[in-house]
Order: sequence, then structure tokens, then C-alpha cells
Amino acid sequence: MKNHRLWITLSTALVGALLLGAVALAGTTSREDARPSPGSPECRATELLVPPCGAWFGAYVRHEKPELVAKVREYEERIGRKLDIVYAYHDMSTDDLEGQLVTEQEREVGRERMLLLSWESKWWGGTDAQQPRWTQISSGALDESVIDVQARRVKAYGKPLFLSFDLEMDTRIPAAGTPAEFVAAWRHIHDRFAELGVTNVVWTWTITGYPGNNELFPRLYPGDEYVDWIAYNRYNYYRCHDTDWVSFGETQRDVHRWIRQHISADKPLMLSEFGSADDPERPGRQAEWYEEVPSVVKELDGVHAALQWNWRDPGPHCDLSLARGSSWKSLAAAAADPYFRQNRPW
Repeated sequence: MKNHRLWITLSTALVGALLLGAVALAGTTSREDARPSPGSPECRATELLVPPCGAWFGAYVRHEKPELVAKVREYEERIGRKLDIVYAYHDMSTDDLEGQLVTEQEREVGRERMLLLSWESKWWGGTDAQQPRWTQISSGALDESVIDVQARRVKAYGKPLFLSFDLEMDTRIPAAGTPAEFVAAWRHIHDRFAELGVTNVVWTWTITGYPGNNELFPRLYPGDEYVDWIAYNRYNYYRCHDTDWVSFGETQRDVHRWIRQHISADKPLMLSEFGSADDPERPGRQAEWYEEVPSVVKELDGVHAALQWNWRDPGPHCDLSLARGSSWKSLAAAAADPYFRQNRPW
């Protein structure tokens, strides 16, 4: 009996120690570890394509229009995962693939991914007289020839897609018109789509996020009832714009804070273009820049999508694409973070 009582005492002590250890371990669990798993029901994307438990990962992949599917697959092979969102650009010409929402290649890409289409009030290659004006759009003068045509194409696509009208419109003031004229054009397109029964558009308002244009942004905002997501494009340009090297966090935190304070406290946010120039004198620097992406995105309240820009800007030293194998490896590691592994709607 004495040995039996001793065994019970030791067993009780051991169980108690294990329980205390479990409690202590639970006390050290981070909020990230406590977050529901991406596969849980509460992590399903909303009707506005918001992933409640993390963020989408996407990219702009440079391509000629007939090559989109192949180029997207090449990009995905290099980062070791399928993209959630693929970014494509269109003008208002309507006479070729540049002006078609949505092309057959985009339909194919959209079978397993979401689309973000940037629709610009321009006619690339057209004459000055052919360039659409914000006042023309808001007046309804382009409804029959442009707006209605594309609205029906988007409606026929069927699936929800992100649509951004005149991204970075803050760079086109005053040449393209006034902020009030842009807002009127945006609202007209939004309302015209609604009149035609187009219900699968997630309206995405995209600005540069450049601090020098902060005074313009509130005047360019169409209003909460006309915008579903707010997006901004920030880069580490380095020698491209003859600036100091800035980290990923430095490109994102200030503009995020400003938007939350001055535009919207709760709209879902998208890093619609992010990227870094290369530093040939420090070959590993670009890779180090991308390592920071997951941790910074997690700290930015409401950022639910991040799209890497894998191309260049005009001008010398303006190649913002991934420069070498180490950069690809770093981006692949960032994209593999569980925070970017959310349940796609299809």
C-alpha cells in the first residue's frame, strides 16, 4: 500500500506539472498562432473578396496579350505556388485586346485565380482627339460606344473581379481634368454598370500613395458607397528616381497610416503594386528587401492583398523586376507564408 500511495502521489504530481506546462505554453502562444486556420469556415472570402484571416498574394506579370496564361504559369513555377490575383491593364479603345474586358486569356487565368483589371481612360496609340475625357465619361457620351460594351463583357464573365478605373489618377491632375471631374466619371461608370445589372465588380480605387499628393486624395475619393477596396502603389525606386534605399516597411507604413486617418478607417486595403529596384553593388540587397514582406503586411491593419510588380518603369535604372535567383528565392519564401495561403473563392 505504501508503494501504491507513492505511485499515486508521483502520478498526480506529474499530471500537475504537465498541466502547468501546457498552461504556460498556451500563455506564450502569439495572436498569429491563435488565428483560425485558413481552411476554417470563418476564413472564407466575403462577397467583396476579402479574406478575413490573411491576405491574397498576386502579381503583375509582364506579357503580351496572347501570352498571359503562359507567363503566369512561368511566374508561378518560379515562386512555387499559384497566384491568388493576376493584374492586367486595359485602355478604352475597344477595337483590340487592349480594350477588351475580359480577354480569352484572362478568362483562362481566371478559372483558378482572381483578376484585377485596371481600366484606363486612354486610347493607347490613338490620336489626341481619340483620348477619352472624364467629362465625356460623366456626361454619358461614351456609354453606347465604350462603357456599355465593357459592362456587358464583364457581366458575361460572371465571376467577381476587381476593377480599378484610372489607377494613379492623382498623377493626371490637372492634365486630365479636375478631381471633381474624375469623381463624376467614376460614379457614372459605377452607376452605369449597376443600371445594366453588372453585380460581379469589386470596385477598387487605386492611388500612388505618394505623400506629395496627399492634398489631392480626399478630393479624388468617390465615396464609401462607390468604393469597395482602397489600393496604393509604393516602391523602393532607389536609383530609378535617385532616392535613398528604403525598406519594404518604409514604403508602406506611412501611406497606410495616412489612408486610415484621412480616407477610411475600415475599407479593405490592397498593396496593388509593390517592388524594389536592384542594387548592383550589393547583389543580396533586393532579396533582403523581399524578406520583410510577410511581417510588415501582418502589422498593417486591413491589408488583405499584396501584388508584386515584376516589370520596369520608364527611364534608366528603373528595372523593378526580380534581378537574380536570390531575389526569386526570397519572394518565394515570402509568398509561402501561411498568411498568404487563404481560401480562394474558386
